[in-house]
Amino acid sequence: METQKATVEEIRKRFDGDVERFSNLETGQSATVDAPLAMSLVTAAAAAATPQALDLLDVGCGAGNYTLKLLEQIPNLNVTLVDLSQPMLDRAVQRIQPKTTGIVKATQADIREIDLGQNRHDIILAAAVLHHLRTDDEWRAVLQKFYDALRPGGSVWIFDLIESSIPEVQDLMWRRYGEYLAAFKDEPYRDAVFAYIAKEDTPRSVVFQLDLLRTVGFQEVEILHKNSCFAAFGAVKR
Repeated sequence: METQKATVEEIRKRFDGDVERFSNLETGQSATVDAPLAMSLVTAAAAAATPQALDLLDVGCGAGNYTLKLLEQIPNLNVTLVDLSQPMLDRAVQRIQPKTTGIVKATQADIREIDLGQNRHDIILAAAVLHHLRTDDEWRAVLQKFYDALRPGGSVWIFDLIESSIPEVQDLMWRRYGEYLAAFKDEPYRDAVFAYIAKEDTPRSVVFQLDLLRTVGFQEVEILHKNSCFAAFGAVKR
């Protein structure tokens, strides 16, 4: 029987207590393969694709690492932060406000429920957040929000836990990820990470997400990096 998935409130509580781990700009998330590389690629691609950006939306911002990295390349953006966890938002604002002369706004909300508006943002970052979506309808609705919220010429960039489209490849990649986690720390750590993924997460394949980005309106999509069960990719609104 499939594990009963965690509620939004349960996920929020876990992140409320995990602020320090998500506040390391050098390492990113230790349980994530290639986290520093992915952050570098995502923010570099955002800056290259949308160099005229004025307004950034960081969805599932955590402690603000991705925004901080992007501000190194496009300084003084107006920043809108969205996260389930108020302690994460508080830390993100504390870290980001001194790094930009732009306006920094923070909203505690579920991305499935918040109104992102129309043509408000030039760049959307969504790192390690979309895997909490559940149904196809939720995925479509959220990516449609992203498209609608971007101005023409804007871009969205995603880094996330993914599954593979081919079951045999999924088994292979999951095994490799387990080896990574065990080597990083130990087997109990691997088992603990696997347990909370099973409890909290519903990842989808890169193919599914790229197809859906096209379906909601994006004409240009791109894969930046894929390793094991993680991928970085994005799209531009023309």
